[in-house]
Amino acid sequence: MATGNIGSTREGAEIEMDLTAEERRLREARAGTPWRRWGPYLSERQWGTVREDYSDSGDAWSYFSHDQSRSRAYRWGEDGLAGISDTQQRMCFAIALWNENDPILKERLFGLTNTEGNHGEDVKEYYFYLDNLPTHSYQRWLYKYPHQAYPYDNLVATNRSRSRTEAEYELIDTGIFDDDRYFDVEVEYAKDGPDDILCRITIHNRGADAAPLHVLPTLWFRNTWSWNDTTSSSKPQLSTVAADHPVVQADHDELGRYFLHAEADATLLFCENESNHIRLGTGANLTAYVKDGVNDHVVNGLTGATNPAGTGTKVAAHTRVVVPGGGASVLRVRLTDRPIDELPQPFADFDAIIDARRGDADEFYESITPPALTADESSVMRQALAGMLWSKQTYNFDVDTWLRERDSHPLRSPTRHGTRNESWFHMQNHDVISMPDKWEYPWYAAWDLAFHTIPLMMVDPDFAKGQLDLMLSPAYLHPSGQIPAYEWNFSDVNPPVHAFATLLVHNLDFELSGDDDIDRAFLRESFHKLLLNFTWWVNRKDPSGRSVFEGGFLGLDNIGVFDRSAALPTGGRLEQADGTAWMALYSQNMLDLSLILAERDPTYEDFILKFLLRFFWIAAAMDPVGEHPDEMWDEEDGFFYDVLRLPDGTGQRLEVRSLVGLLPLCATTVFEAETLAKFPSLRPAVEDHLRRNGDLLARIADPLKPGVNGRHILSLVNEEKLRRILARMLDEERFLGPHGIRSLSKWHLEHPYEIDVAGTTYKVQYEPAESTSGMFGGNSNWRGPVWFPVNVLIIRALLQHYQYYGDEFTIECPTGSGNQMTLFEVAKEISDRLASTFLTDESGRRPVYGGTEKFQTDEHWRDLVLFYEYFHGDNGAGLGASHQTGWTGVVARLIQLFGELDAEDVLRLGGRPLARPYRRLTDERIGDVTMARRTRGVTP
Repeated sequence: MATGNIGSTREGAEIEMDLTAEERRLREARAGTPWRRWGPYLSERQWGTVREDYSDSGDAWSYFSHDQSRSRAYRWGEDGLAGISDTQQRMCFAIALWNENDPILKERLFGLTNTEGNHGEDVKEYYFYLDNLPTHSYQRWLYKYPHQAYPYDNLVATNRSRSRTEAEYELIDTGIFDDDRYFDVEVEYAKDGPDDILCRITIHNRGADAAPLHVLPTLWFRNTWSWNDTTSSSKPQLSTVAADHPVVQADHDELGRYFLHAEADATLLFCENESNHIRLGTGANLTAYVKDGVNDHVVNGLTGATNPAGTGTKVAAHTRVVVPGGGASVLRVRLTDRPIDELPQPFADFDAIIDARRGDADEFYESITPPALTADESSVMRQALAGMLWSKQTYNFDVDTWLRERDSHPLRSPTRHGTRNESWFHMQNHDVISMPDKWEYPWYAAWDLAFHTIPLMMVDPDFAKGQLDLMLSPAYLHPSGQIPAYEWNFSDVNPPVHAFATLLVHNLDFELSGDDDIDRAFLRESFHKLLLNFTWWVNRKDPSGRSVFEGGFLGLDNIGVFDRSAALPTGGRLEQADGTAWMALYSQNMLDLSLILAERDPTYEDFILKFLLRFFWIAAAMDPVGEHPDEMWDEEDGFFYDVLRLPDGTGQRLEVRSLVGLLPLCATTVFEAETLAKFPSLRPAVEDHLRRNGDLLARIADPLKPGVNGRHILSLVNEEKLRRILARMLDEERFLGPHGIRSLSKWHLEHPYEIDVAGTTYKVQYEPAESTSGMFGGNSNWRGPVWFPVNVLIIRALLQHYQYYGDEFTIECPTGSGNQMTLFEVAKEISDRLASTFLTDESGRRPVYGGTEKFQTDEHWRDLVLFYEYFHGDNGAGLGASHQTGWTGVVARLIQLFGELDAEDVLRLGGRPLARPYRRLTDERIGDVTMARRTRGVTP
């Protein structure tokens, strides 16, 4: 089927084509229809977050625990199972369960806090994001709930007793799923309108014996009335409505009136979303029917814990079912704004509507899936995108108010200094944001978010663009120009990849529409905000003024010898090869943006030269004239390293062979031959700079030397350096693992890097799996595992170099194999290795699940894919956060891209491969877009 443009913001640029049903909804949403008002915006963990931490110690994990969460009203958000809410999270809906053995209702996902896990915080549940549409008109989620009592104490005690050299103790290790004694709880949502949401809950009993299950679809209001800054003029209310089946009327001043319909055998249980102060030991209760009233009614038989008058701010539609062994039971509820008299039979067409929306999802994903993909590749791609869309969350955090409530506001008395994020009092966040992981990382991270836009732009370019715009808005961007890093420390420094993502998303719109003027206002506004951030980097992170950047944390956690966010034990500072390379890439991205804007507005031509010269100065600083032991490039090793600059001014290379030394490859961009002709003043300026500073730039690629099709290249590495770095990177005994580029060379397994400081030895050694270091809480490891986002940047760089060097440049891959590959083939090889992490191999096993047999062989587990945070460097097993689809979701783009891209297309058409979307377009449409692309003249 021919499909249309879902990303364009100018109707005049669109060509009328057959649209899928979901594309029509996206077009309607762009025009103002609130199809996105309801979505999976509920967090999976609100407890243990910085937002909810009002302690003196700043120990967020301990201040608000999982045990307290069922009884204590949250301040800033809500959480639940398979949860949805409106965009402002005023009204929430989720599923609660009880198997008659657990000590509490299963209302939210359980996991270990940072100090309880031997490798940091970790969710201990099995749940899966199976499907989702960008307007959330269809969503599907699956949870595996044991028949037996959930082993809370066993998980905590066993993990706490294990050392960092041991594996994590997982829920499946407890034996609770033996003999298939569990339920598969499948939750489907379907919209019959923007505010008419159907929910079908299907419970499969995978065991041989019948088993009881209590199912409690729950509706509640976020508690806004207990705080001084109430967002509602009056307290919202839920109340029973007389009808032939259970109906709840929900009234909210801002949202209006909704109705929750349950099936006839459900019992409505009401309470208030208020803290149980008596249980918490914090005073007297404000009501007899507190937040955990439904739990106490169902689990403990305390019928007086719920309100017999049928009113409150929280209600559960309680049904007990006995599911036969191997059988299934189905429950249905409907949340709608349609009055009762307009919907007298809410379940009459229920299944037909859900099945229709599921058909819409099939149609939509078929339209973006290259036909060359296998069924397994298509499934993995779709599940990755489902995970991206399920990982949206309403993030609400008014830092100014939070600091006042803690008596920690730096401009108000009384105050306590030293509070986390006290310099961010300007920040007022209340938006739907793409999260790294809604349990382990239920807060945004700036550089994660930039990578999220790569898969998100495949399905919802408008949302992807909005996410980038959000991070540069006044409520997020610091007045100094710094982009916030993440909730635990907004002032930490993430890699500056926002301009890269902005360029990518802009060019997606161009590639879809062929209109070079598309949304130029967005690009212009983003450029000026990015210019502020670029200036922050130059002023704050280049202390020597030599274009050598520090950065600090840079998102790579424990990749280095020292904690790069803390003061060095040696004194002095760290001149970072990755931080400097990031700034080289940033300069290139800003140069690209300047070129696009200057095509219509000559006032941007000065910026072209500004960022071009900035790149040249960074390149000169990374490999200055002559050979010195305190420069980043090591000529003998053929590799880049960080430099430890001591207080006396001397420096030494920290010879750790890691991604730090590969990132300079990524600072590469290619320009079409027409670019210099478009800007006649550019060539003389470049020639003059090279004439005066040619000695400083002799070791980078010649920017004036034409390559394939007359293209020009800006790269930190010339051909010789490129070959030397690639020889290490493509060595399977070093960086090239069976499932992608490792974050640290395997060479360091037998040759750890060590440095002695005042009698203390600091060491970096290859660790393919979980970290044995306690740095950053011990819950992250860049000392060997494969991380998808940096692999994507490497693939992009290889494609850029290929567009310049073409088929004449070949390299041995793997190193020592005798097999010569072009750089396109190398890029595809790395992409295939990454994708193979999730795909079944020749024996039918998925490397991501390692030796966990149930995931490998059980028909109800083996095709459910989790997209972990990072992956074992030697076998591809998933590690870290189990649902960090966020940046691991880029695998969807890799599968799609190399499922339809060939080398000839990359060389002939040029363009930006990562930003070239796949759509099943008519030949006429392809011709239109191709012609527009060819006349553009700029490629990153």
